[in-house]
Amino acid sequence: MILVYEYMPCGMLADNLYKLSRKGKDIVPLTWEQRLKICTGAARGLEYLHTGTEYGVIHRYVKDSNILLDKNFVAKISDFRLSKLDKVTQSKSYVSTKVKGTIGYLDPDYFMTYRLTRKSDVYAFGVVLLVVLAGRPAVDTRTPEEPESSIMLPRMYHKRRYL
Repeated sequence: MILVYEYMPCGMLADNLYKLSRKGKDIVPLTWEQRLKICTGAARGLEYLHTGTEYGVIHRYVKDSNILLDKNFVAKISDFRLSKLDKVTQSKSYVSTKVKGTIGYLDPDYFMTYRLTRKSDVYAFGVVLLVVLAGRPAVDTRTPEEPESSIMLPRMYHKRRYL
């Protein structure tokens, strides 16, 4: 099987927020208008995955490096290798599965119960929104102490006066 994807010249959202600048490359910071457009587009894409087909799809890997940007900064959700069909019935509101994803973006309920729901994607997208607001990664491994988790982002950013 061969998959062909549309070329996304503006790369990953993560590159445009913080990754390229960490590699010493000059980037023009995204404007607030661009950030809003990107987040709105990604939210619409996620909504389509959840409700636009008969069963819906739970992406399970929503994060800033899996949101790609075209030449007009239109967001496209990518990397469906962990996705699951959402075969929810009236008697069962979740999919039982092994926990997979990226630390910092994992829904704590999914992590603790192995019950994957659309809410797991919504949680991860909420982390993406925090990352877009702050322009910093969900988990910062550059700090000498323990890596800081996305759950602590708002408190940490307020304390350090980033927000």
